[in-house]
Amino acid sequence: HSQLLTAFKSQEPRPSKLQHDVSAALTRIGWNHSFEFETPEGLSLDMSQPETKTAIEVDGPSHFLIGNIVQRTENGRTKFKSRLLCQLGWTVFHVPYFEWNVLADAMVQESYLQIKLTNRYTIEEGQSTKTA
Repeated sequence: HSQLLTAFKSQEPRPSKLQHDVSAALTRIGWNHSFEFETPEGLSLDMSQPETKTAIEVDGPSHFLIGNIVQRTENGRTKFKSRLLCQLGWTVFHVPYFEWNVLADAMVQESYLQIKLTNRYTIEEGQSTKTA
C-alpha cells in the first residue's frame, strides 16, 4: 500500500494555465475551494472543498490514452486516482481539456461548471458513479 502511494505521489504538482483558468471560473461562481490540496492520504487534488470531500480534477492531454481522438479514454493513472478518491469518500468532478477549450467565454465557462457541479452523478458504462 505505501509503495503504491509513494510511486503515485512521485510527481510534484505543477499547476497549468488550464487549472488556473478553471479555478478562476469556480471563484467567479462562488465555489470557494482550496487549490492543490493534499488529502491526509497524500493525494494532490487540483481544486477541492475538503469539508465536503468534493474535488475537481482538471484533465489535460496527459490524462488520456494516445490514439483514438474521437473516444478519449482516461489513462490508468487518472482512473486509479479517481477510484481511490471515491473509495476514500470523495466526490470527484472531471474537467477535460477538450471540453473546456471549446467554451467561448467566461459566461459559458461558468455555466459549464455550474451544470457539472449540479449533476453529481453520471451514467458510466451503465452504472451510476460518484464521478463526473
